Amino acid sequence: MSESDLTQDAFLGGLLHLWQPRSGYRAGVDPVLLAASIPAVSGQSVLELGCGVGAAVLCLGARVAGLALTGVEREQTYAALAERNGGGTLDVVHADIAALPLTLRQRQFDHVLINPPYWHRGASIAARDAMREAALGEQTPLALWVATGAKRLAPRGLLHVIHRAERLPDLIAALPADMGSIEILPIAARQGRAAERVILRARKSGRADFRLHAPLILHRGEGHLDGDQYTDSVRSVLRSGAALSF
Repeated sequence: MSESDLTQDAFLGGLLHLWQPRSGYRAGVDPVLLAASIPAVSGQSVLELGCGVGAAVLCLGARVAGLALTGVEREQTYAALAERNGGGTLDVVHADIAALPLTLRQRQFDHVLINPPYWHRGASIAARDAMREAALGEQTPLALWVATGAKRLAPRGLLHVIHRAERLPDLIAALPADMGSIEILPIAARQGRAAERVILRARKSGRADFRLHAPLILHRGEGHLDGDQYTDSVRSVLRSGAALSF
């Protein structure tokens, strides 16, 4: 892919810049919110499955210094861009999550984050762009994403997954028996609207009660207007790299 096929885009108010394909899948708000929800501290290890160009894991690294960051990406173009975007701070493994290399299967992580493809192609139309389809179309079953992420966690480690709200039953059903302390953060576009996204958090060997949090509201007002309509808490995440209260 030539330089003319790429753009370099600012995230977190300019704290992070990422090279992305000009056309095809481009990182948006969801990976930034996912990264903001993770309570990582310096010295911990982080794995992102399906990291794309590295948006989520690198947003987390920009907020919390001193993390050991690893990303797995199947598509060679995105894996190369993730490595470039990481600038030596992100260990990128070019692999399918269904066939992780032994060196990775022997490791455990304090945090695993997943922003998997959202659309089941049995009930939706595939994207024309091959790389966009790889990022959006669910070719690998959601249950495998969840099981693979849980397996890579160290004892008491945390799994975070962002997905469409209607897939929440599938997410919970896919959690292995040793994953507990489940928390759900619904994400709604506006006050009074149904949640369109959820972030699921679960802990390895966790025993706390299930928690359903109040929805995170993305936008102020009742309808779309020109300009930045993000609520204060969401704007601080997107523009300043703040943590997301969860």
